Amino acid sequence: MGYKLMHLHLHGLIRSRDLELGRDADTGGQTLYVLELVKELAACNEVDNVQLVTRLIQDRRVSSDYASEKEVIVPGAEIIRVPFGPKRYLRKELLWPFLNALADKLIAQLNNESTLPDWIHAHYADAGYVGALISKALGIPLVFTGHSLGREKNRRLLEAGMDHNQIENTYSITRRIEAEEMALSNSSLIITSTSQEAKNQYARYANFVSSKAHVIPPGVDLKRFNLAQNQNDISYIDQLMEPFLRKPELSPLLAISRAVRRKNIPALVEAFGRSKILRERHNLVLVLGTRTDSRQLDKHQREVFQQIFELVDRYELYGQVAYPKKHKRDQIPSFYQWASERKGLFVNPSLTEPFGLTLLEAAACGVPMVATNDGGPVEILSKCGNGLLVDVTDLNSLQTTLEKAGSNDYLWNRWKDNGVEGVNNYFSWSAHVAKYIALMKDYLNNHSTQRLQNMIYLSRIKVS
Repeated sequence: MGYKLMHLHLHGLIRSRDLELGRDADTGGQTLYVLELVKELAACNEVDNVQLVTRLIQDRRVSSDYASEKEVIVPGAEIIRVPFGPKRYLRKELLWPFLNALADKLIAQLNNESTLPDWIHAHYADAGYVGALISKALGIPLVFTGHSLGREKNRRLLEAGMDHNQIENTYSITRRIEAEEMALSNSSLIITSTSQEAKNQYARYANFVSSKAHVIPPGVDLKRFNLAQNQNDISYIDQLMEPFLRKPELSPLLAISRAVRRKNIPALVEAFGRSKILRERHNLVLVLGTRTDSRQLDKHQREVFQQIFELVDRYELYGQVAYPKKHKRDQIPSFYQWASERKGLFVNPSLTEPFGLTLLEAAACGVPMVATNDGGPVEILSKCGNGLLVDVTDLNSLQTTLEKAGSNDYLWNRWKDNGVEGVNNYFSWSAHVAKYIALMKDYLNNHSTQRLQNMIYLSRIKVS
């Protein structure tokens, strides 16, 4: 009998196809990671069924896809959408008052099923909180992945100049940290992307037990992001750039991220604007999600775009900075290919970066990186040797590092080759899932009575 798995991903917009990555602050890399992981797990011989539990949303501002109670992802995997809180779409910081009701609802639903999941994997603090309540009630092992952690976010935002009250009002940071502590206290296993994340970020939590932590780097879809196979039509990218760039042939500094404060995109624009060398040598290309109407962006996204527009004005960067309004997920490989053909650099200036999946996508497509020296990029560079790291809170360092990275064709070519080889060797999805299943199997074998206890518990519930 194969494993039955449940993944909790409670915020953001997630569906089986056409992910709206970058649509808002809650629809980023975590969404893609969870979806890809569920797909890969469903394809494993050891797994019978995977359920991805998320929030049901009925809101005219978003697709009706998110109002469907069930959606097949691939054979053996489905999305289960459960209503909790208001019907409309809410950002994750507003969901906290409704999580207890969700936990109660899921516990009741699981009690009515013939078998319980072999484990629950909770993604982010909100799901960690709900997963902890379910685990305590039903005895199901809990696996926790924070993706980004409240204590680290708080530290970085304070360093960037926000005061505590502003952080609290915007991000509900105290509630988030408390939920992370609860998730860590009740977790059987903790999966992190990097050893640095475990040692320097999770270790700040009172309930963190280092022996529970295991490093499994995320995978890259090498069928989509592959320099050798990339024969995409990049004329579409040229058309996107045409309204923005006077000299589209220049080497691009490419950034792909959500338009949120943590991603620190305005600092990149300022470093570019201050440097005569960068402005002569490069264009700056910012792919920051899709925005059909700026009035529909949330407050924080509008603030980020406003900063970008003001910096373009201040440094008179007209014709040198592109920020296209729309793109689709399946066009992202073409952006990387377009940048590689022009000997561009992929830039990640995030204040904190738990991993940085776009760095791996870029590397697989032959685009070297300049990235923050915080979190995942440190581990990526140690295995791939494909660029430079920098303290992105120091604008002078960011500027000089970008200037250095784009100054040497020999280095660029070496970084390009190193990145392609490193991603293929260390960051495939097959390697990720093999480690994941082996870890879970080992845990369940060492707790072999878990399934029997779950079955006995359910039979007692049904009899009573």
